[in-house]
Amino acid sequence: MRVGPDGTDPDPDQIALLLGPQAPCGYVVTDDDGVLLAANAEFHRLVGHEPGTLVGRRTLTSLLSAGGQILFETQLAPLLEKESVLREISLDLLRDDGVRVPVLMNANDQGSRTLALHAVFLETRDRHRYERDLLVASRAAEQARAEATALAQTLQQTLIPPAPPTIDHLSIAATYRPAGDGTLVGGDFYDVFQLDASRWIVALGDVSGKGAEAAAVTAFVRYSIRALSVEHDDPAELLDLLDRALHRNGTEHYCTLALVHLTDTGHGWTLRIALAGHPPALVRTADGQVSELGTFGSPLGLLDETTFTTVAHELGDDTIVLYTDGVTEARSPDGLYGDERLTALLAAVPADPVFLTDAVAGAVLDFQGGDASDDIAVVAFAAT
Repeated sequence: MRVGPDGTDPDPDQIALLLGPQAPCGYVVTDDDGVLLAANAEFHRLVGHEPGTLVGRRTLTSLLSAGGQILFETQLAPLLEKESVLREISLDLLRDDGVRVPVLMNANDQGSRTLALHAVFLETRDRHRYERDLLVASRAAEQARAEATALAQTLQQTLIPPAPPTIDHLSIAATYRPAGDGTLVGGDFYDVFQLDASRWIVALGDVSGKGAEAAAVTAFVRYSIRALSVEHDDPAELLDLLDRALHRNGTEHYCTLALVHLTDTGHGWTLRIALAGHPPALVRTADGQVSELGTFGSPLGLLDETTFTTVAHELGDDTIVLYTDGVTEARSPDGLYGDERLTALLAAVPADPVFLTDAVAGAVLDFQGGDASDDIAVVAFAAT
């Protein structure tokens, strides 16, 4: 460090003034033997000495802990001689009363005639405390997040039945694949439940968002469907009531839903379907033809003005397929999986609901390289 106008080494006292008496870091200059030639007020404070009591009397290493002395003499001094600089070295200064003061040291070897070392010391006691506090807070946050995830996953497991119930004269199957590794809880759900001896409800929905709040809204929607279905026979009317309930709930999450009312007439099945922002059902006939069933309606809990329409269909030798947007909106380098791929798949595979739902989920996963970007839910049913 050459600051003299003639290129000579400056006076050590002048060097000590470079950072000033109010400097926020300790600053020292030593000679070739490590004796302090200059030390500012902050360095004196760090080691518990009055200003001016160290210069010419103490070496830098004598103010380090025993471990610091060994580290300095065996590793830092040779490294400094070789590289001429040390950065962010963690050491403990040792006060005469035995108190250790953790610091970070930056130093450089001046290689001049009289000045061997310039070093700056930054106290890290507060940093260590902050780091400990941050570590404690981080662990608490991780624990809370893990508990919230576990709770949401437990809740979602109650929303995704392990298998649809057995229904006389009807074959029904469902497949659900969570997004990613399954730790992030999504809003896809399905439900199949009986109203009376001849009537059943099949619902497939998707609540926006992820996590515990989305799972809670999913639970609200699922159980509201069950409650409202007891007194409201028309799917469109039920969706209207469900939309109002979601608005009253005050949630920012909305829901898409395909709602099917199935009636066993004794001579076959009649179904009525209404859609709320959800893709139409697909009808796969015995000869492999695929067509859409249902009229697009408003998402639930999103719009002030809504429209829902009930469409009737007589179930013959065809298979009905319901699915969430995790199927058609699955992405890969080839783009979206899309409606065309889904239609072609349904036309090519056997119409058996179990085989069909597994085939759709498997094809969409393969399309994404085995890593689903969104939840995948598929429900299929056919008369037997």
